[in-house]
Amino acid sequence: MPSPFPGMNPFLEQDDVWHDFHERFCPLAAELLTAQVRPHFIVKIDEHVFVHELPDAARRFLGRSDVGVARRRAPAESSVQAATLAAPAEVALPVMDFERLSFVEIRDRAGGQLVSVVELLSPSNKYAGLDRELYLAKRSEVLASPVHLVEIDLLRGGPRMPMEGLEECDYCVLVSRADTRPRGGVWPLRLTDRLPVIPVPLQPPHEDARLDLQAILHRIYDAAGYEDYIYQGQPRPRLSAEQAAWAQPFVPKAS
Repeated sequence: MPSPFPGMNPFLEQDDVWHDFHERFCPLAAELLTAQVRPHFIVKIDEHVFVHELPDAARRFLGRSDVGVARRRAPAESSVQAATLAAPAEVALPVMDFERLSFVEIRDRAGGQLVSVVELLSPSNKYAGLDRELYLAKRSEVLASPVHLVEIDLLRGGPRMPMEGLEECDYCVLVSRADTRPRGGVWPLRLTDRLPVIPVPLQPPHEDARLDLQAILHRIYDAAGYEDYIYQGQPRPRLSAEQAAWAQPFVPKAS
């Protein structure tokens, strides 16, 4: 069943839902792009890794992490104790949480040259802090290179990525073509708008690939079974009174 909303579904904008949506989006986008750009281009999924030092209160709840913890075997009394040198003091090391966010890249098959990057933003990218600074640094590298950037922001919360002339909107999509910088194409979107079909630039003489963002959202919504649980929570940030009144008829009735 597709999402009941005509455009972006704001109930996907919850911390425990968004990461799942994000990680489902990239493989599906890569699959759809591969069907359009082969055999001249290769589509791959890569990832940003954000490392967070957890405060003491949160250390027992590590959240998403790829760190494997192995149970230590009890040492044999004689041989191990004889070979171990005791340190004169002990220190406490910070506990780290690793957040991994996927993105899509298109490369030229002949030489492996990076052609386009497709990013779906997450709260880690948008809110002030080290994660945003790291993302902005990588973004600047792309914008200073001959690589096209497609940046999809389907989150109302947090400040927008740096760009001049963007009108007020709930969501936006940026398509920055390397050959037209510093100008870039943008789709400013309201909550009531259908998500657009956007171009993904390639190298000439090849025509742009396309991504139908609304169709992608519907496919993920259905495959993930979001209808079963996302409406138990609230969008982040909460909808305004006017937005909530508009959205209410689209919210499925609790069974």
